[in-house]
Amino acid sequence: MSKIAIVFWSGTGNTAQMAQAISEGASVAGAEATLINASRFKAEDMDSFDSFAFGCPAMGAEVLEESEFQPMFDSIESKLSGRRIALFGSYGWGDGEWMRQWEEQVRADGAILVADPVIAHEAPDENVLYECRSLGRTLI
Repeated sequence: MSKIAIVFWSGTGNTAQMAQAISEGASVAGAEATLINASRFKAEDMDSFDSFAFGCPAMGAEVLEESEFQPMFDSIESKLSGRRIALFGSYGWGDGEWMRQWEEQVRADGAILVADPVIAHEAPDENVLYECRSLGRTLI
């Protein structure tokens, strides 16, 4: 059974909804999906999972959340090479620049992106939640 870590930070609940939908998709496909708040995920946890979904909303001038998510991500970045990952998150302004930069960063780190990132403008609608469930199945 494939073990998937869904590591996320959510301030308003939008990204948490997306994480839950990813977990549902992965579970239906037969994986063991674990939802983990970014503040609780450590670099040594990387070896316990087969693939990863990382989720963070855009903050400030379209950057990752800086007090919990960014420090966690910085601590695992050196372990991304060759790992199967997916990215997701929500935003309230801008045009999704934070996600394009994040995607470029993880590709440069050697990560294997299993699908295009899923982003939601504000709260995820049914189409976005469907994309999240599909993303969960893709992580298997």
